[in-house]
Amino acid sequence: MKKRNKPVIPGFGLSMGITISILSLVVLIPLASLVIYTAKLSFKDFIETITRARVLASFYTSFVCAFAAAVINGIMGTVLAWVLVKYDFPGKRLMDGMIELPFALPTAVAGIALTSLTSDSGIVGSFFAGFGIKIAYTRIGITVAMIFVGIPFVVRSVQPVLEKMDNSYSEAAGVLGAKKTTIFWKVIFPELKPTIFAGTGLAFGRCLGEYGSVVFIAGNKPYYTEITPLVIMSELQEFDYSSATAIALVMLAVSFFILFLNSMIQQRNARILRGGNA
Repeated sequence: MKKRNKPVIPGFGLSMGITISILSLVVLIPLASLVIYTAKLSFKDFIETITRARVLASFYTSFVCAFAAAVINGIMGTVLAWVLVKYDFPGKRLMDGMIELPFALPTAVAGIALTSLTSDSGIVGSFFAGFGIKIAYTRIGITVAMIFVGIPFVVRSVQPVLEKMDNSYSEAAGVLGAKKTTIFWKVIFPELKPTIFAGTGLAFGRCLGEYGSVVFIAGNKPYYTEITPLVIMSELQEFDYSSATAIALVMLAVSFFILFLNSMIQQRNARILRGGNA
């Protein structure tokens, strides 16, 4: 009788117990508190809270700017990952390390720096002001700040796939006479698509809930540049916890839906790449 190898990690029961405990403390209990506080409102009060004109305007600003930033991050993050993987150049390691600066840099510091750069008296802002384009204290500035905090998610999602990608297929397509654009869209992009969607989805979720780096550059003008996290903070400062959690619950539901949809797309693409049915 063949002796079974003893697993290195604890058994399934203990491992699952530890996993559920950590997940409950870190994720489930805090999220459940949103539902508990929101439950203090009646359904009518809940609808009235989340459909106030100021709240709807903040939803629009947050979602539009986050979506624009996520799309830009999806494109530019893929380009950055491609350059870092496919080319060797002086300062490559430095550039690779700088990608993670938004993770380490305090968001308030990033917001102040971006505001000073993009204001009308800043280096970048004064240049665009000459063309009549205002960046700071507009939705453009909000999008810029969101791009800053979201782009590492795309780069770090795409980069490992590019490093492990088998180049034999693209080389074979080149030998058969395929153009470079055809090789990219028909051979390379299908393998990158799941990770691009994953990174873009994570960037969208990060941008949607961003507060520190956006609140300075936004200008916080009601009905125009006021983001939803700021509205939630305003409700908390007024000790209106039920309204704050009601608005936060909407943001949570949308973020969860986006990430769930992102996961479904990844699974579908993975089945296609394995040769299964779409």
